[in-house]
Amino acid sequence: MENIYLVRTKEELIEALGGDREKNMEDDTPRIIFIEGTIEISEPYETYKDPEFDFNKYLEEYAPEKWGREKEVSGPLEEARARSQKNQADDILIYIGSNKTIIGVGKDAKIIGATVKLKNVHNVIIRNITFESPIDYFPQWDPTDGEFGEWNSEYDCVSIEGSRNIWIDHCSFSDGRYLDNEAPTYFGRLFQQHDGLLDITKESDLITISYNVFYNHDKTMLIGSSDSNVSDRGHLRVTLHHNLFENVTQRLPRVRFGEVHVYNNYYKINPHSPYPFDYAWGVGVESKTYAQNNYFDLSWTVPASKIIRRWKGSCIYEEGTVISYPSSQPFYANLLKAHNDVNVDDQLEPSVGWEPTLFLRIDPAMSVPAIVNSEAGAGKL
Repeated sequence: MENIYLVRTKEELIEALGGDREKNMEDDTPRIIFIEGTIEISEPYETYKDPEFDFNKYLEEYAPEKWGREKEVSGPLEEARARSQKNQADDILIYIGSNKTIIGVGKDAKIIGATVKLKNVHNVIIRNITFESPIDYFPQWDPTDGEFGEWNSEYDCVSIEGSRNIWIDHCSFSDGRYLDNEAPTYFGRLFQQHDGLLDITKESDLITISYNVFYNHDKTMLIGSSDSNVSDRGHLRVTLHHNLFENVTQRLPRVRFGEVHVYNNYYKINPHSPYPFDYAWGVGVESKTYAQNNYFDLSWTVPASKIIRRWKGSCIYEEGTVISYPSSQPFYANLLKAHNDVNVDDQLEPSVGWEPTLFLRIDPAMSVPAIVNSEAGAGKL
């Protein structure tokens, strides 16, 4: 049949999406693309490295004892790093145009080392694929980021910008072979080579994220990219349901501006995780998260008050949450009260000004672990 493709390589994927990597985002021809096996997108480090870039010299030039911490890095070595990073971006960005359905075949369809970009598009479905997050070979050192500086990387695994009517279902997302705790440190800070797993930004709208697995990652899901991007008002309507979040640190999700329905998700917090837990639900500027019947497996080191984190927001609605601790019976918990009891200067209100209607059913929270363990993730369609 016309416009139905079976792809096994990077080149075949780009061809099926329209034939031109940079212009594929403009291709709105309806296409169904089946992915079979593993598609490696990223090439080795030397493929992208600018001839003028030398990492050891970069470390020497911008060492805090030499460069200081008062200004951002600049000069020929930083320019060469930026060119190297652009070379990588030009190769690993996979643009998806409107009216595309991308489905993994069987239980082992994988996309490794790509940033899958949905920018100003509509009507896209992505299902049954395992994604290994890309590693940024050329993170930037920013001595002004926080008290001690940070290494900042590019490349989300899936990036949704200015897009609507998107469904991400039965996929698995992680850092794969490259865990943060195995990365080196320079200038006393982790050499961070990962960004987000799935970020939804810039007036995106009507997005559903269902039956996925997010594991082994730090900054997992951001909805709304900036406190100042007021054009997000009236957009960022997102539904997250029946997803598993395991061994993840933060942003599960972190929300700005959006009306986000978070229900029947399963959060597994492992005390021995390579990604120590920080918080789950980030309440950002003008966010309106509506959380129902979620389930948290917590370690004894994580109190209920840590699940919600206020980031300049004012409200979150939460009901039906179940918490379990090791060797204890599950119990219903009021997470908003737990937050407010501890954070007396960061109080949040329960009134978010809307009530979800776009859902089929909401399962009892006590049933969530069994349902999600059985059905979420790639290979379980």
